[in-house]
Amino acid sequence: MRENDENYYGKHGEPSKFDPSFKGPIQNRGCTDIICCIIFILAIIGYFAVGLVAWSHGDPRKVIYPTNSEGKFCGQVGTPLEKMPFLFYFNIMKCASPLVLLEFQCPTPQICVESCPDRFLTLVKAFSNPKDFLYYKQFCKPFSFTQPNIPQLLKDRVCPAMITPSRPFSQRCFPALNITKGTVVVGSNTTFDDGLGKTRNVTDLLEGAKKANIVQDARQVAMKIFQDYTKSWYWILLALLIAMITSLLFIVLMRFLAGIMVGIMIILVIAVVGYAIFHCYMEYAALKGTPGADVSIKDLGLQTDFAVYLQLRQTWLAFLIILCIVEVVIILLLIFLRKRICIAIALIKEASRAIGHIMSSLFYPLLTFALLSLVVTYWAITAVFLSTSNEAVYKVFDNETLCNYTRTTCNPETFNTSDISKQCPLAQCLFAFYGGETPYHRFLIFFQFYNVFMFFWCCNFVIALGQVTLAGAFASYYWAFKKPDDIPSTPVFSSMGRALRYHTGSLAFGSLILAIVQTIRVLLEYLDHKLQGTQNKFTKFLMACLKCCFWCLEKFIKFLNRNAYIMIAIYGKNFCTAAKDAFFLLMRNIIRVVVLDKVTDFLFFLGKLLIVGSVGVLSFFFFSGRISLVKDTAPQLNYYWVPILTVIVASYFIAHGFFSVYGMCIDTLFLCFCEDLERNDGSPERPYYITPELRAILLKNPSEEPEEKNEQIQE
Repeated sequence: MRENDENYYGKHGEPSKFDPSFKGPIQNRGCTDIICCIIFILAIIGYFAVGLVAWSHGDPRKVIYPTNSEGKFCGQVGTPLEKMPFLFYFNIMKCASPLVLLEFQCPTPQICVESCPDRFLTLVKAFSNPKDFLYYKQFCKPFSFTQPNIPQLLKDRVCPAMITPSRPFSQRCFPALNITKGTVVVGSNTTFDDGLGKTRNVTDLLEGAKKANIVQDARQVAMKIFQDYTKSWYWILLALLIAMITSLLFIVLMRFLAGIMVGIMIILVIAVVGYAIFHCYMEYAALKGTPGADVSIKDLGLQTDFAVYLQLRQTWLAFLIILCIVEVVIILLLIFLRKRICIAIALIKEASRAIGHIMSSLFYPLLTFALLSLVVTYWAITAVFLSTSNEAVYKVFDNETLCNYTRTTCNPETFNTSDISKQCPLAQCLFAFYGGETPYHRFLIFFQFYNVFMFFWCCNFVIALGQVTLAGAFASYYWAFKKPDDIPSTPVFSSMGRALRYHTGSLAFGSLILAIVQTIRVLLEYLDHKLQGTQNKFTKFLMACLKCCFWCLEKFIKFLNRNAYIMIAIYGKNFCTAAKDAFFLLMRNIIRVVVLDKVTDFLFFLGKLLIVGSVGVLSFFFFSGRISLVKDTAPQLNYYWVPILTVIVASYFIAHGFFSVYGMCIDTLFLCFCEDLERNDGSPERPYYITPELRAILLKNPSEEPEEKNEQIQE
């Protein structure tokens, strides 16, 4: 190489040299990054150990069943409380105490009952009538008094002082409150006897019910969402099947009609977004003059019934503005990139030929999806068991006097004979929450972060395996001089075999770097949540800067890893060397990277947007009951947006899975093209491997390409 060549390339590494023996992905290669491979295997073994420990300590029933004052589950199958599914509060008015917000527990005894009370009754009144007392006893703790008396039952907190008509809500008995002519009533009464000789207002019950329900709102929403899934899961699967067929059909048509399909895709995307804008405007205009429609989202606050927001004009106005911005951005990008789009279409056509010769590559995302589903399932199960592996913790509650032992831990079995009970006669030892003081419980937060870290590492490894496998397959296509005769018979399986046999360590190394950055981002979110309300403006600014920096770092590492995996698939080098070679190769062709690679990414994004938008619009009209032909077929849901959002998100991942094959193919062909230009000069002795059609578009004047490069070097 001449001296001026060295000056030109010196800043970004040495260009690839001509090698007559190079015919594509190297077959004779050795194992790379062995140490990282060993570390990854040990980390996997440790991950299984954490899962076994979590499964031995955890109990998911804690998030399913309500818990009484003794920490036992109401309605649990196979226990004495199996036929007692509802939780009953002795004095729900005490749930208005601030302790509810501190401990998420009402300072009153709670027991499991078969059914909620359906009448007003005080202990004094029930005691005078054997029939009433027999009914009343089901809301008392078991007692062995042969001749019980009222003071003893109340002192020992065996029975509540009174019961009120109640309704079950999330397996808990809450007062059956109603509003009659603007007045809150229970049954038909506005006041009641609290059983202690006082007449109380029904609003006292209302306040207690509100505080007792503070932790149940989110759970109730979750239960309604779960119910919606049970009613609509088969329709969701049908919509996802439509998304899969549409994506596959789109990819197949791209094989033969790339230019036409891209044009249709662009027009349809603009049309779909335009229709969404029109629909939002019509909804916005239809709500004009409707009572309550002009209320702002801020004034409305957070509502568990999200359908309420669709009754506000401001909601549709926000959708309208967002969609208009998206439409304008898409149109402007298409105008400014119109010349580069033609070049990108040529690259897509070449990728279509490659995929046409390696059709098995289209089905590889199914394996990636299966492996990712396995990782996500293991992570979710382990997270649930870790979060429910605490022990029952009991604390002292005293809402009547100023007891010095309030909120200290206690033992319910010995509490009545302890000094605390003597000094604070009104205090109670109640179940507070699940926790623990053992070494396992002290390191529980570490296990949770380890679970998150290994989740990221395993997911990134599965994705990396897919990228190396596809890169090796498509590289064998590019470097086949006579296509398709020189293409290996099973390029996908051969590439996957090389990746697992020789480069597990390199894949683990690249995945580890990315997992560390992602875990740091999760840690920053955790710290931001924990420190919320205690930060000043500087710390908030610093936290925002850190989040932004690590987000950018994650995007850069993903880009670098992707190209490093391509070099690993071709040359079999270790991760660091492959990453360096890929980075310098891209820097030596930075203009082509910007104008070609990113334009194809934009076109693929439009394709995914078209598929997701089409399936999403169809789901919206179906689940909202706006298609008259199938209106009676659509399930009745609490929130019809639940299946719609599920379909939209899942459709995006399905479309992304199919288009990722195209994306990996184009990235691989692009890097191979850059290598081809450096290795060869188009002469009979050193011919280009790129097809003449693609070379005619990527290079303005192919016959003069070497001379143009020399002129640039001399300048």
